[in-house]
Amino acid sequence: MKSGNVTLIDSMGTDLSVVNAARVSFNKKSMWGHHVPGQGIFELKKGDVKLIQYLAKHGHWTPFGHATLSFHIKAPIFVARQLVKHQVGLVWNEVSRRYVEDEPEYWEPDEWRSKPVDKKQGSGDETIVWLDREVRVGAAVSKACDHAVDIYKKMLEAGVAPEQARMVLPQNTYTEWYWTGTLYAFARVCNLRCKGDTQEETRNVAWEIHDLAKEKFPVSWPALFYASLSKDANI
Repeated sequence: MKSGNVTLIDSMGTDLSVVNAARVSFNKKSMWGHHVPGQGIFELKKGDVKLIQYLAKHGHWTPFGHATLSFHIKAPIFVARQLVKHQVGLVWNEVSRRYVEDEPEYWEPDEWRSKPVDKKQGSGDETIVWLDREVRVGAAVSKACDHAVDIYKKMLEAGVAPEQARMVLPQNTYTEWYWTGTLYAFARVCNLRCKGDTQEETRNVAWEIHDLAKEKFPVSWPALFYASLSKDANI
């Protein structure tokens, strides 16, 4: 079961925007090398492709700040709290249970990973099925979440303020947010969160962002992504 759902809401700029943001230093402006009106075909000139690759390779990031992406993301709270740590060049607006009382929805993984043997964080290679000799981990978690949601609803019915009642909900409760930022800022997010040693649930969301960004910026995004991504990423 997917740990998140990412939808591209809006974007500004194209690969050509990045090119011209760089060329303005010399008071130059480039045009599309190939454009088929009505068919959505836009291709850069070879020289402009090389320019983007050079900018990314050598860390000239400001031209990539003139293009933006805006996503709507739905994911568990514990995933959102990892991603919100990325602040530079990004804006985040999230649904608040201070104001809404919608039916809480929570996420559960298909399998429970073991803890690592030689690390302080991350996961091991084994799958944990049993909490004890009689109870499965998944069954115990489902029961605990159902109980938490039930208490939450009863607190609201009793007149408890939503801003307090929400504290009983588990971290695997879904939340939703709008996330907007520059192309370069999202590349930094994915360069870190797509690595193989990051948490799988967060990594899945990052790869969805990656796929959508690559579709919108077919030259700039790969240049930024592959220029900085560590070798140990699963690519």
